[in-house]
Order: sequence, then C-alpha cells, then structure tokens
Amino acid sequence: MKKLLTLIFLMLFLVSATHMTTSEQESEPSLEGTWELINRFNYDGINVSDTIPNLNGYRQVKIYSKGKVMWTRYSPDDPNEWFGFGTYSNTMDTLQERLEYGSKIMMGVVDTIEVFKFELQLHPNSYSQISFDEDGNRTFSENYQRID
Repeated sequence: MKKLLTLIFLMLFLVSATHMTTSEQESEPSLEGTWELINRFNYDGINVSDTIPNLNGYRQVKIYSKGKVMWTRYSPDDPNEWFGFGTYSNTMDTLQERLEYGSKIMMGVVDTIEVFKFELQLHPNSYSQISFDEDGNRTFSENYQRID
C-alpha cells in the first residue's frame, strides 16, 4: 500500500510539473504573428514626449514568421509604395531586421542602413520597437497590436 501511494504521489507530481512547464512556455510573449501599427511615440531622449496617432486611413502591418519579416504601409496621402521583406532576430529586449528587398523608396533606405536595430518592449498582444540615436537616446517608437 505504501508503494502504491508513493507511486500515485510521484505521478501527480510529474503531471503537475509538466503542466507548469507548458503553461510557462505558453505565457512567454513571441513576435511570431501579424501586427498592426496603432500609433507612434516621439521621445525626449528618455521619456515619451508626443503620441502620433494613425490618421486619414494610414495603415501599417508587419508579419513575423520563422525568422522572416514582411511589412507594408498604406497612406492615402503618400503616392510612394512602402513595403519590405527580410530576416529578423530578437531577444526579449532587442530586435534586428535585415531587409533583403522592398519597394523602390525602401531600397534607397536599405542602401544606407544595412541592419535596423531597435529596443524591443514585447508583451503577449502588443510590442514597441524603439529607435535610438548614436548616443543611445530613444528617438521614436512604433507601437503595434497583435491582429493574428
């Protein structure tokens, strides 16, 4: 009887430990998915100094999947096409994107910036990619909400 109770206790413990590990993995935020820009922030170097909402039908969407990133932007007030495709990598507080190709105007930007580096604030259903200057001061951010 003692062996049976010990075996039952051990099985319950293993099932409980497995469930905790699975729950912890599910709660870890990930960039994998589809995101839409909800607004942008300007910074004074450290703190948010201004919020810029999306206006007049402006939309920007990013998709992250298996190390690849694709984004597109539509602005009725801008006749230029804006899109890009490439690779990305991230940690919990950094994001790097390297574009392989994009719209004509974006390829002009890629000629001067090989890797786009951001501070990353990642949450389960939102994230911010924060740009910084050469001194490490925050300049602006794009703030996204998960749509898939």
